Order: sequence, then C-alpha cells, then structure tokens
Amino acid sequence: MNSLTHNTAPTQFVETAGIRFAYRRFGKKEGIPVVLNMHFTGTMDHWDPAVTDGLAAEREVIIFNQAGISSTSGETPESIYEMANHEAAFIDALEIKQIDLLGFSMGGLVAQQLVLDRPELVRKLVLVGTGPKGGEGMQSLTPEAQEIFGATYETPGDLWLKVHFSPSEKSQAAGRKFLERTALRTIDRDPLSKDTVAGAQVAALGAYNVITEDRYSDLKKIKQPTLVINGSTDVIIYTINSYILQQNLPDATLVLFPDSNHGSLFQYPSEFVGYVNSFLNK
Repeated sequence: MNSLTHNTAPTQFVETAGIRFAYRRFGKKEGIPVVLNMHFTGTMDHWDPAVTDGLAAEREVIIFNQAGISSTSGETPESIYEMANHEAAFIDALEIKQIDLLGFSMGGLVAQQLVLDRPELVRKLVLVGTGPKGGEGMQSLTPEAQEIFGATYETPGDLWLKVHFSPSEKSQAAGRKFLERTALRTIDRDPLSKDTVAGAQVAALGAYNVITEDRYSDLKKIKQPTLVINGSTDVIIYTINSYILQQNLPDATLVLFPDSNHGSLFQYPSEFVGYVNSFLNK
C-alpha cells in the first residue's frame, strides 16, 4: 500500500504530445489503476479526498489536469476529440497498458470518446453526472448552469454549492462538508484554471453535442462494463441523460442518489465509493 494520500501525493509531471501534464498517483500499486477525468474548469484539487482516498484504499488512483488546465501546460482545446487524444498520450507516457476510467461531467464525455478511440486501453468505465454525445440539453450549458456560472459569489466555494448540491438543507450541509474536505490540502495546491478555459470548454461541448440522425449510435460500440451514477435532479447535465446512457450502452448499470444534484459523488462519498469499488472489483 502506498502511504501517499490525496492530500500528500506530490504533483508530478510528464511531457508528451507537446504538453507537460501535471498528475498525482496514490493508493495500491498492484492491479489496474483508475484514472479520473475532471469536470468543467476543474483542477486536481476539485476532487473530494473522501472519494479519491476511498478508491485508493483498493487500487491506485491517478488524477491529472488536461492541457491548459491549472498546472498543465498548453492551451485548452475546443474539441472533446482532441482532449481524448491528449489523455491517451498522457496514459501512454506513463507506460500503462490498461486502466479503469472514471469520467465526471465533461470528463465523462472525454472518457466515452477515449473508449471509442482506444477500446483496448480501458477495462471498465464509470460515468458520473454526464451524458451521451448529443444528449438532452447538452448542446450548450443548461439555463440553470448558465445562471449558476454567470452569477457572482462572495467566496469561490459558494459556486460549487450551487453546481453540485440541491437547494435542500440536507444537501447544502453535505456541500459545506465537501468544501471543508477539499480545502484540507494546503501544500502544493493547484492554481485555479485561467479565464480562457471556460470559453474553450463551452466551445468543445457545443461542437461535440450536435444532434444527428444516429444520435446515440456510438454508445452501442462501447462494450466495456459501465457503471452510470448521478443525482436524482441534476440541473447541470440533466439526469435524463443518465437513463439514456444506461438504455443504450450494451452493459450498463444505473445508480441514482436521492435529493442530489450534479455532485452526487460528493454528497454521498461513502456510498459512491462502495458502489464503484464493488463494480471495479468484480
């Protein structure tokens, strides 16, 4: 067992495809590692230690920043396809032959595209708070997301209370605990993403989510066992998209958490870790 944790694992760097990728590795060394794909504008320090350390108790966890994000060099591409290519190059640079892949929100789109491009690389897939290419309300930020991201907040954490948690007292209380956990790493923290990232990622989402006649046909090509998880009322990527994933992927299980929004994994970290570890251990 590696003694490093979410809060103590050092930031490392690997150069490939003209990009200097920032990443962290911690957890058990043996077995297949799980690579985590972050959400819109998020950095490595937007992951919840309760989630990452829970996964690391049973496998190695690798978190990283995509091109142009925080401590990774380059510019953020306006293409999900290019993001998937970058991730494949990053994994190859680490000389890893096979991974399990967990994609959250926009990271879930990149994860699906990576599986389509390099199916031999991914053993199992976990999709959280995300949807299919061309999904319902995914052609741009949802009206709720536009309002949330367009507002001003006294502290940066208040934004994530709106993004990830429902308005209920219980959910907001869980959100405040989440913010406390994400603040625990005090050394070698990632800087926030630069201002140009959001625009590039919005452009990438718009270009990727064009509705076509064969709208969900790519999902049929993903043969990996897949676990789909979301909140019951996700207003960032509507929950209906999780049903669409489960209905169209050949081998998918769906879990919905009650009274929860986009960040169900952060509201129910213990339960989330239990579902994911059980799925990956089978």
